[in-house]
Amino acid sequence: MKLIINKLTQTVSTFTALALVAGCASSGVKNPSGVPVTRMTADEQGFVAGTGVESQDLVAVTDKMARSVLGIPQIANAATPPIVVLDPVNNETRFPINKDIFLTRIRSELNSKCRGKVTFLARDRMAALEKERNLKREGAATASSDPNVQEFKGADYFLTGTLQGLSTRTSKGTSDYILYAFQLVDARTSAIVWEDNAEIKKQGLEDAAYR
Repeated sequence: MKLIINKLTQTVSTFTALALVAGCASSGVKNPSGVPVTRMTADEQGFVAGTGVESQDLVAVTDKMARSVLGIPQIANAATPPIVVLDPVNNETRFPINKDIFLTRIRSELNSKCRGKVTFLARDRMAALEKERNLKREGAATASSDPNVQEFKGADYFLTGTLQGLSTRTSKGTSDYILYAFQLVDARTSAIVWEDNAEIKKQGLEDAAYR
């Protein structure tokens, strides 16, 4: 009798193990009826939207700023390309966004379209640049010029900006107004030689994505 019970127990254990293996083998996600991803351009407003800062706002604002700054005399009529350093943007809105993405896109637009009218300094890479300079001074790396004479360039202008917002909430939804303001500041005199802005206002239901 004990022998029969032991055999039955072994049989049940075998079937259980096989079932577990089969379950693991078929655990891949197959959902042909799922919602597909929609590919869009960055300047389009998608169906997943809110009242905050979104990609189409970034594209519109930075395109306008790049065109605007290229037209000022300090840039358009300069005998030599002015040297510009990016200064961090102040985000005073209620939205926790990557604020520096605005200056990054303005810089890339200017570099790709201004045909050498502006020179940007990579001040955000200073640690790596100083390390490279020290290696050259120590003779651990080759240098095409005297590393003791060649110095980092100074800025003629600082490009910076501020994002400010006003929000209104009622039982019917939320309204957000955002002012995107950018300035080009003379590094020697602190004079604002250029300033422009863009305004965007949106209304809609409260979106949990911004909370």
